[in-house]
Amino acid sequence: MNPINCDFSPMKETLKDELLQVIMSLQQSVQEMDTDANCLLGNFEKIKERFMTIEMKAATFYLNCYLSPFTEKYPELSHSVQNMSLRRHGGLIVIQRQDSLVNLMQPGIHIGADLTHSLLESIFFPGNPLHDGAVLVNQNQIESAANVLPLSDRQTGEKKLGTRHRAALGLSEVSDALVMVVSEETGRISFAFQGNLYPITSPGII
Repeated sequence: MNPINCDFSPMKETLKDELLQVIMSLQQSVQEMDTDANCLLGNFEKIKERFMTIEMKAATFYLNCYLSPFTEKYPELSHSVQNMSLRRHGGLIVIQRQDSLVNLMQPGIHIGADLTHSLLESIFFPGNPLHDGAVLVNQNQIESAANVLPLSDRQTGEKKLGTRHRAALGLSEVSDALVMVVSEETGRISFAFQGNLYPITSPGII
């Protein structure tokens, strides 16, 4: 495998600049509280959106770095989850890294085919008997589908996590696997890694 350039320095500098801009916006809001009688809720909403954009930008960069040493097919993964997101087709994709996953999930149906975005999308097409479980990607192959993952008991924020997101978190808590999730309710794409869930930018993930 040929990993992409994962020099974190440029990304860190970009994040620093963007966070400093957010800090300036916060300071301006504090000053406006003394001089402006208008409601500041609009300012807070804009600042929150900027934080989310910064988080997604960083998560997208790190996702590329986490994937590239373990599969050359990460552009295919990107293409498939973007298409699934647009169509609101739910998906759960496990990318195996160094840890063996044999004893960590309930095995599904063996596939043993080269990873392509069209095959991956067809597996998660609504009505396909395999679409409810997780696909296991090992290097450049779709190894199996309809795998059952351990569910996490954790709560993240006020909103209750759906089964796919709990499964993604559950496997990432007990292995170094990276698990990509597409929500069928919102189309939002995220990934679980080392027990944390990160949103990623939908357009141009890779």
